[in-house]
Amino acid sequence: MTGFALDPQQQAWCERLRTLAADHLRPVAEKGERGRVNRPLVAALGEHGLIARLFDSGALDLCLMRESLARVCTEAETALALQGLGASPVARAGTGEQRARWLPEVTAGRAIAAFALSEPGAGSDAAALSLKTVPEGDGWRLSGEKLWISNAPEADFYTVFALTTEGAGARGVTAFLVPGGRPGLTGTPLDMLSPHPIGALAFDGVPVTRADVIGEVDRGFRVAMDTLNLFRPSVGAFAVGMAQAALDAALDHTASRPAFGGLLKDLQSVAHQVAEMATRTEAARLLVYAAASAYDSGAPGVPRRAAMAKLFATETAQYVVDAAVQLHGARALQRGHLLEHLYREVRAPRIYEGATEVQRTIIAKELYR
Repeated sequence: MTGFALDPQQQAWCERLRTLAADHLRPVAEKGERGRVNRPLVAALGEHGLIARLFDSGALDLCLMRESLARVCTEAETALALQGLGASPVARAGTGEQRARWLPEVTAGRAIAAFALSEPGAGSDAAALSLKTVPEGDGWRLSGEKLWISNAPEADFYTVFALTTEGAGARGVTAFLVPGGRPGLTGTPLDMLSPHPIGALAFDGVPVTRADVIGEVDRGFRVAMDTLNLFRPSVGAFAVGMAQAALDAALDHTASRPAFGGLLKDLQSVAHQVAEMATRTEAARLLVYAAASAYDSGAPGVPRRAAMAKLFATETAQYVVDAAVQLHGARALQRGHLLEHLYREVRAPRIYEGATEVQRTIIAKELYR
Protein backbone atom coordinates (compact mmCIF):
# COMPACT_ATOMS: atom_id res chain seq x y z
CA MET A 1 0.00 0.00 0.00
CA THR A 2 1.18 3.52 -0.80
CA GLY A 3 0.38 6.38 1.54
CA PHE A 4 -2.86 7.00 -0.30
CA ALA A 5 -4.24 3.86 -1.98
CA LEU A 6 -4.39 0.09 -1.87
CA ASP A 7 -2.37 -1.85 -4.42
CA PRO A 8 -4.18 -3.95 -7.06
CA GLN A 9 -3.77 -7.19 -5.09
CA GLN A 10 -5.32 -5.63 -1.99
CA GLN A 11 -8.17 -4.17 -4.01
CA ALA A 12 -8.86 -7.57 -5.58
CA TRP A 13 -8.78 -9.22 -2.13
CA CYS A 14 -11.36 -6.75 -0.80
CA GLU A 15 -13.61 -7.38 -3.81
CA ARG A 16 -13.40 -11.14 -3.27
CA LEU A 17 -14.31 -10.68 0.38
CA ARG A 18 -17.37 -8.60 -0.49
CA THR A 19 -18.48 -11.23 -3.00
CA LEU A 20 -17.92 -14.01 -0.47
CA ALA A 21 -19.92 -12.10 2.13
CA ALA A 22 -22.82 -11.49 -0.25
CA ASP A 23 -22.98 -14.97 -1.75
CA HIS A 24 -22.07 -17.25 1.17
CA LEU A 25 -21.92 -15.49 4.53
CA ARG A 26 -24.98 -13.23 4.51
CA PRO A 27 -27.43 -16.11 3.83
CA VAL A 28 -26.02 -17.95 6.86
CA ALA A 29 -26.06 -14.79 8.97
CA GLU A 30 -29.72 -14.16 8.17
CA LYS A 31 -30.64 -17.52 9.67
CA GLY A 32 -29.03 -16.67 13.00
CA GLU A 33 -30.90 -15.81 16.18
CA ARG A 34 -30.45 -12.28 17.51
CA GLY A 35 -28.27 -12.18 20.64
CA ARG A 36 -26.97 -15.73 20.18
CA VAL A 37 -23.69 -17.06 18.80
CA ASN A 38 -24.27 -18.09 15.19
CA ARG A 39 -22.09 -21.21 15.12
CA PRO A 40 -22.83 -22.05 11.46
CA LEU A 41 -21.63 -18.57 10.52
CA VAL A 42 -18.43 -18.96 12.52
CA ALA A 43 -17.92 -22.37 10.92
CA ALA A 44 -18.34 -20.77 7.48
CA LEU A 45 -15.71 -18.16 8.35
CA GLY A 46 -13.39 -20.99 9.32
CA GLU A 47 -14.19 -23.00 6.20
CA HIS A 48 -13.24 -20.07 3.97
CA GLY A 49 -9.95 -19.53 5.82
CA LEU A 50 -10.80 -16.10 7.20
CA ILE A 51 -10.26 -16.92 10.87
CA ALA A 52 -6.87 -18.50 10.19
CA ARG A 53 -5.90 -15.39 8.26
CA LEU A 54 -6.55 -13.31 11.39
CA PHE A 55 -3.47 -14.85 12.99
CA ASP A 56 -1.27 -15.03 9.90
CA SER A 57 -1.45 -11.41 8.78
CA GLY A 58 -0.90 -7.92 10.08
CA ALA A 59 -3.08 -5.05 11.22
CA LEU A 60 -3.69 -3.67 7.74
CA ASP A 61 -4.96 -7.00 6.43
CA LEU A 62 -7.20 -7.28 9.49
CA CYS A 63 -8.60 -3.82 8.70
CA LEU A 64 -9.25 -4.72 5.06
CA MET A 65 -11.10 -7.86 6.14
CA ARG A 66 -13.27 -6.06 8.66
CA GLU A 67 -14.08 -3.13 6.38
CA SER A 68 -14.94 -5.36 3.42
CA LEU A 69 -17.18 -7.70 5.42
CA ALA A 70 -18.88 -4.86 7.29
CA ARG A 71 -19.84 -3.21 4.02
CA VAL A 72 -21.90 -6.29 3.10
CA CYS A 73 -22.62 -8.32 6.25
CA THR A 74 -21.98 -6.82 9.69
CA GLU A 75 -22.85 -10.12 11.39
CA ALA A 76 -20.01 -11.91 9.59
CA GLU A 77 -17.63 -9.06 10.36
CA THR A 78 -18.46 -9.11 14.06
CA ALA A 79 -18.26 -12.90 14.36
CA LEU A 80 -14.81 -12.81 12.76
CA ALA A 81 -13.59 -9.93 14.92
CA LEU A 82 -14.75 -11.58 18.15
CA GLN A 83 -12.87 -14.77 17.30
CA GLY A 84 -9.77 -12.67 16.78
CA LEU A 85 -10.20 -10.57 19.90
CA GLY A 86 -10.79 -13.57 22.15
CA ALA A 87 -8.04 -15.77 20.73
CA SER A 88 -5.32 -13.23 19.84
CA PRO A 89 -3.89 -13.21 23.37
CA VAL A 90 -3.47 -16.98 23.11
CA ALA A 91 -1.95 -16.74 19.64
CA ARG A 92 0.43 -13.96 20.65
CA ALA A 93 1.32 -14.77 24.26
CA GLY A 94 -0.05 -18.25 25.03
CA THR A 95 1.94 -21.34 25.90
CA GLY A 96 2.62 -24.06 23.35
CA GLU A 97 0.03 -26.25 25.02
CA GLN A 98 -2.62 -23.53 24.96
CA ARG A 99 -1.99 -22.77 21.32
CA ALA A 100 -2.04 -26.43 20.32
CA ARG A 101 -5.26 -27.08 22.21
CA TRP A 102 -7.31 -24.07 21.13
CA LEU A 103 -6.04 -22.34 18.00
CA PRO A 104 -6.84 -25.16 15.55
CA GLU A 105 -10.38 -25.28 16.95
CA VAL A 106 -10.76 -21.51 16.74
CA THR A 107 -9.43 -21.19 13.19
CA ALA A 108 -11.65 -24.04 12.00
CA GLY A 109 -14.68 -22.25 13.46
CA ARG A 110 -15.42 -25.03 15.92
CA ALA A 111 -14.53 -23.21 19.16
CA ILE A 112 -15.93 -19.81 20.18
CA ALA A 113 -13.51 -17.42 21.90
CA ALA A 114 -14.22 -14.39 24.11
CA PHE A 115 -12.21 -11.49 25.56
CA ALA A 116 -13.27 -10.96 29.19
CA LEU A 117 -11.87 -7.66 30.43
CA SER A 118 -14.75 -5.33 31.41
CA GLU A 119 -16.42 -5.50 34.81
CA PRO A 120 -19.35 -3.70 36.47
CA GLY A 121 -16.90 -1.16 37.93
CA ALA A 122 -14.11 -1.35 35.36
CA GLY A 123 -15.06 -0.57 31.79
CA SER A 124 -13.19 2.39 30.40
CA ASP A 125 -10.70 2.23 33.30
CA ALA A 126 -9.42 -1.24 32.50
CA ALA A 127 -6.70 -1.03 35.17
CA ALA A 128 -9.36 -0.86 37.91
CA LEU A 129 -10.18 -4.57 37.77
CA SER A 130 -11.65 -6.23 40.83
CA LEU A 131 -11.96 -9.88 39.75
CA LYS A 132 -10.08 -11.42 42.68
CA THR A 133 -7.68 -14.34 42.83
CA VAL A 134 -7.08 -16.40 45.97
CA PRO A 135 -3.90 -18.54 45.85
CA GLU A 136 -4.52 -22.27 46.13
CA GLY A 137 -1.80 -24.86 45.59
CA ASP A 138 -0.17 -24.31 42.20
CA GLY A 139 -2.87 -21.86 41.16
CA TRP A 140 -5.71 -19.62 42.21
CA ARG A 141 -9.46 -19.42 42.52
CA LEU A 142 -11.25 -16.58 40.71
CA SER A 143 -14.14 -14.76 42.33
CA GLY A 144 -16.10 -11.82 40.98
CA GLU A 145 -17.91 -10.70 37.84
CA LYS A 146 -17.30 -9.75 34.23
CA LEU A 147 -19.82 -7.66 32.31
CA TRP A 148 -20.50 -6.66 28.67
CA ILE A 149 -18.54 -9.67 27.40
CA SER A 150 -19.15 -10.42 23.71
CA ASN A 151 -19.90 -14.10 22.99
CA ALA A 152 -20.73 -14.69 26.67
CA PRO A 153 -22.12 -16.89 28.04
CA GLU A 154 -21.81 -19.23 25.04
CA ALA A 155 -18.04 -19.11 24.42
CA ASP A 156 -15.98 -22.29 24.65
CA PHE A 157 -13.15 -20.40 26.35
CA TYR A 158 -12.48 -16.93 27.73
CA THR A 159 -9.35 -14.82 27.95
CA VAL A 160 -9.94 -13.53 31.49
CA PHE A 161 -8.06 -10.71 33.19
CA ALA A 162 -7.89 -10.83 36.98
CA LEU A 163 -6.07 -9.08 39.83
CA THR A 164 -3.29 -11.30 41.22
CA THR A 165 -1.41 -8.69 43.25
CA GLU A 166 -3.62 -6.53 45.43
CA GLY A 167 -3.00 -2.80 45.24
CA ALA A 168 -0.67 -3.03 42.25
CA GLY A 169 -3.19 -1.75 39.71
CA ALA A 170 -2.21 -2.52 36.14
CA ARG A 171 1.04 -4.11 37.36
CA GLY A 172 -0.89 -6.77 39.24
CA VAL A 173 -3.17 -8.11 36.51
CA THR A 174 -2.79 -11.61 35.05
CA ALA A 175 -4.42 -13.07 31.94
CA PHE A 176 -5.90 -16.56 32.19
CA LEU A 177 -7.33 -18.98 29.64
CA VAL A 178 -10.54 -20.24 31.23
CA PRO A 179 -12.60 -22.91 29.42
CA GLY A 180 -16.33 -22.26 29.52
CA GLY A 181 -17.04 -25.45 31.42
CA ARG A 182 -14.87 -24.74 34.47
CA PRO A 183 -16.62 -25.38 37.81
CA GLY A 184 -17.95 -22.20 39.35
CA LEU A 185 -18.22 -20.29 36.07
CA THR A 186 -21.73 -19.26 35.09
CA GLY A 187 -23.13 -16.65 32.75
CA THR A 188 -26.28 -14.90 31.63
CA PRO A 189 -27.09 -13.25 28.27
CA LEU A 190 -27.86 -9.53 28.14
CA ASP A 191 -30.55 -8.05 25.88
CA MET A 192 -28.64 -5.29 24.09
CA LEU A 193 -29.30 -2.90 21.22
CA SER A 194 -26.53 -4.53 19.20
CA PRO A 195 -27.64 -7.85 17.67
CA HIS A 196 -24.50 -9.86 18.49
CA PRO A 197 -24.27 -11.91 21.74
CA ILE A 198 -23.19 -10.07 24.89
CA GLY A 199 -23.39 -11.42 28.42
CA ALA A 200 -22.32 -11.33 32.04
CA LEU A 201 -20.06 -13.88 33.74
CA ALA A 202 -19.97 -14.87 37.41
CA PHE A 203 -16.86 -16.48 38.92
CA ASP A 204 -17.54 -18.40 42.13
CA GLY A 205 -14.17 -19.82 43.12
CA VAL A 206 -13.29 -20.86 39.56
CA PRO A 207 -10.01 -22.86 39.69
CA VAL A 208 -7.08 -21.84 37.46
CA THR A 209 -3.48 -23.03 37.49
CA ARG A 210 -0.18 -21.71 36.15
CA ALA A 211 -0.84 -23.76 33.03
CA ASP A 212 -3.80 -21.43 32.39
CA VAL A 213 -1.72 -18.24 32.58
CA ILE A 214 -1.38 -16.39 29.27
CA GLY A 215 2.01 -14.70 29.23
CA GLU A 216 3.40 -14.02 32.69
CA VAL A 217 1.89 -13.58 36.14
CA ASP A 218 1.19 -9.88 36.85
CA ARG A 219 1.92 -8.98 33.21
CA GLY A 220 -1.57 -9.52 31.88
CA PHE A 221 -2.39 -5.85 31.43
CA ARG A 222 0.27 -5.68 28.72
CA VAL A 223 -1.40 -8.67 27.02
CA ALA A 224 -4.70 -6.76 27.07
CA MET A 225 -3.19 -3.52 25.76
CA ASP A 226 -1.22 -5.27 23.00
CA THR A 227 -4.45 -6.89 21.85
CA LEU A 228 -6.39 -3.62 21.96
CA ASN A 229 -3.66 -1.70 20.12
CA LEU A 230 -3.96 -4.25 17.31
CA PHE A 231 -7.75 -4.27 17.23
CA ARG A 232 -8.54 -0.57 17.77
CA PRO A 233 -7.68 0.47 14.20
CA SER A 234 -9.74 -2.46 12.96
CA VAL A 235 -12.74 -1.26 14.99
CA GLY A 236 -12.29 1.87 12.91
CA ALA A 237 -12.27 -0.31 9.78
CA PHE A 238 -15.55 -1.91 10.88
CA ALA A 239 -16.97 1.60 11.24
CA VAL A 240 -15.66 2.64 7.83
CA GLY A 241 -17.34 -0.38 6.25
CA MET A 242 -20.67 0.60 7.81
CA ALA A 243 -20.21 4.23 6.77
CA GLN A 244 -19.50 3.17 3.19
CA ALA A 245 -22.58 0.94 3.13
CA ALA A 246 -24.70 3.85 4.35
CA LEU A 247 -23.10 6.20 1.83
CA ASP A 248 -23.73 3.73 -1.01
CA ALA A 249 -27.38 3.49 0.04
CA ALA A 250 -27.68 7.29 0.19
CA LEU A 251 -26.16 7.69 -3.28
CA ASP A 252 -28.55 5.14 -4.79
CA HIS A 253 -31.57 6.64 -3.07
CA THR A 254 -30.88 10.31 -3.82
CA ALA A 255 -30.04 9.53 -7.45
CA SER A 256 -33.40 7.85 -8.08
CA ARG A 257 -35.92 9.44 -5.70
CA PRO A 258 -38.14 12.10 -7.36
CA ALA A 259 -38.53 15.29 -5.37
CA PHE A 260 -39.77 18.82 -6.15
CA GLY A 261 -39.79 18.34 -9.91
CA GLY A 262 -36.40 16.63 -10.13
CA LEU A 263 -34.35 14.16 -8.14
CA LEU A 264 -33.14 14.46 -4.57
CA LYS A 265 -29.54 14.69 -5.76
CA ASP A 266 -30.42 17.87 -7.71
CA LEU A 267 -31.08 19.72 -4.45
CA GLN A 268 -27.92 21.52 -3.42
CA SER A 269 -28.52 20.82 0.26
CA VAL A 270 -28.71 17.08 -0.46
CA ALA A 271 -25.70 17.05 -2.79
CA HIS A 272 -23.59 18.92 -0.23
CA GLN A 273 -24.70 16.54 2.52
CA VAL A 274 -23.64 13.52 0.46
CA ALA A 275 -20.33 15.19 -0.39
CA GLU A 276 -19.65 15.75 3.31
CA MET A 277 -20.52 12.12 4.09
CA ALA A 278 -18.13 10.88 1.39
CA THR A 279 -15.29 13.18 2.49
CA ARG A 280 -15.50 12.15 6.13
CA THR A 281 -15.69 8.46 5.19
CA GLU A 282 -12.58 8.70 3.03
CA ALA A 283 -10.70 10.63 5.73
CA ALA A 284 -11.61 7.96 8.28
CA ARG A 285 -10.49 5.20 5.91
CA LEU A 286 -7.07 6.80 5.38
CA LEU A 287 -6.59 7.35 9.12
CA VAL A 288 -7.40 3.68 9.76
CA TYR A 289 -5.01 2.49 7.04
CA ALA A 290 -2.26 4.77 8.37
CA ALA A 291 -2.66 3.47 11.92
CA ALA A 292 -2.63 -0.15 10.76
CA SER A 293 0.43 0.41 8.57
CA ALA A 294 2.22 2.05 11.50
CA TYR A 295 1.44 -0.98 13.66
CA ASP A 296 2.73 -3.39 11.02
CA SER A 297 5.95 -1.44 10.43
CA GLY A 298 6.71 -0.89 14.10
CA ALA A 299 6.57 2.87 13.66
CA PRO A 300 6.48 5.08 16.77
CA GLY A 301 3.25 6.40 18.19
CA VAL A 302 1.10 3.32 17.62
CA PRO A 303 -1.18 3.88 20.66
CA ARG A 304 -1.85 7.46 19.56
CA ARG A 305 -2.47 6.50 15.94
CA ALA A 306 -4.72 3.59 16.92
CA ALA A 307 -6.74 5.81 19.24
CA MET A 308 -7.09 8.51 16.56
CA ALA A 309 -8.27 5.95 14.00
CA LYS A 310 -10.79 4.38 16.34
CA LEU A 311 -12.06 7.75 17.55
CA PHE A 312 -12.47 9.42 14.18
CA ALA A 313 -13.82 6.43 12.28
CA THR A 314 -16.49 5.48 14.81
CA GLU A 315 -17.68 9.06 15.21
CA THR A 316 -17.71 9.44 11.42
CA ALA A 317 -19.74 6.27 10.95
CA GLN A 318 -22.33 7.50 13.44
CA TYR A 319 -22.61 10.77 11.49
CA VAL A 320 -22.80 9.12 8.06
CA VAL A 321 -25.39 6.51 9.05
CA ASP A 322 -27.53 9.14 10.76
CA ALA A 323 -27.30 11.42 7.70
CA ALA A 324 -28.23 8.54 5.40
CA VAL A 325 -31.29 7.80 7.55
CA GLN A 326 -32.31 11.46 7.32
CA LEU A 327 -31.97 11.46 3.54
CA HIS A 328 -34.09 8.31 3.23
CA GLY A 329 -36.81 9.46 5.58
CA ALA A 330 -39.24 7.14 7.34
CA ARG A 331 -38.46 4.12 5.15
CA ALA A 332 -35.01 3.89 6.76
CA LEU A 333 -36.60 3.34 10.17
CA GLN A 334 -38.63 0.34 9.04
CA ARG A 335 -37.52 -2.89 10.65
CA GLY A 336 -35.37 -4.88 8.22
CA HIS A 337 -34.14 -1.89 6.21
CA LEU A 338 -30.36 -1.79 5.76
CA LEU A 339 -30.12 1.61 7.45
CA GLU A 340 -32.30 0.53 10.37
CA HIS A 341 -29.86 -2.32 10.87
CA LEU A 342 -26.81 -0.05 10.56
CA TYR A 343 -28.38 2.51 12.91
CA ARG A 344 -28.48 -0.12 15.64
CA GLU A 345 -25.04 -1.52 14.84
CA VAL A 346 -23.15 1.77 14.58
CA ARG A 347 -23.73 2.99 18.12
CA ALA A 348 -21.78 0.39 20.08
CA PRO A 349 -18.29 0.85 18.50
CA ARG A 350 -18.13 4.36 19.98
CA ILE A 351 -18.13 2.67 23.40
CA TYR A 352 -16.41 -0.73 23.28
CA GLU A 353 -12.64 -1.27 23.25
CA GLY A 354 -12.30 2.16 24.81
CA ALA A 355 -15.02 4.79 24.51
CA THR A 356 -14.53 7.94 22.44
CA GLU A 357 -13.63 9.87 25.58
CA VAL A 358 -10.96 7.32 26.48
CA GLN A 359 -9.46 7.58 23.00
CA ARG A 360 -9.18 11.36 23.43
CA THR A 361 -7.45 10.82 26.77
CA ILE A 362 -4.97 8.41 25.20
CA ILE A 363 -4.26 10.82 22.36
CA ALA A 364 -3.70 13.73 24.73
CA LYS A 365 -1.38 11.73 26.99
CA GLU A 366 0.65 10.59 24.01
CA LEU A 367 0.90 14.15 22.67
CA TYR A 368 2.15 15.50 26.00
CA ARG A 369 4.45 12.56 26.73
